[in-house]
Amino acid sequence: MTINEIQDQIIEEFSVFDDWMDKYALLIDLGNSLAPLEDKYKTESNLIEGCQSRVWLQADYEEGKIYFKGESDAVIVKGIVSLLIQVLSGHTPQEILDTDLYFIDEIGLKEHLSPTRSNGLVSMVKQMRLYALAFKTKEAGN
Repeated sequence: MTINEIQDQIIEEFSVFDDWMDKYALLIDLGNSLAPLEDKYKTESNLIEGCQSRVWLQADYEEGKIYFKGESDAVIVKGIVSLLIQVLSGHTPQEILDTDLYFIDEIGLKEHLSPTRSNGLVSMVKQMRLYALAFKTKEAGN
């Protein structure tokens, strides 16, 4: 499935709800369904700067694709991490760098987050793109 197909699926999933309390409940469910991050990945280097809550992001590069794992100590943020992983994990560095993450605006996520959470979301996306750029650069060097 392409990144855009996954984004469209998420938009559809969220469009079922009119009320943002229901959308937050969905985010919390998504966060709760995220596999716990192993303690060995909860390091300072995997901690995302700019997030109010603690967010760890681990990226592994296998057979030309990046696989993300993550966790947060805040339930809604964990849901956001889950969404980003769902959209970007399992794709090539180039696909990740080229993608427009339109689902964030389409589901109204940015406008319903506090400014600090919104900054955290931007930091998470930025970090995932930095991983993609690093793996792409490393790939080109081989």
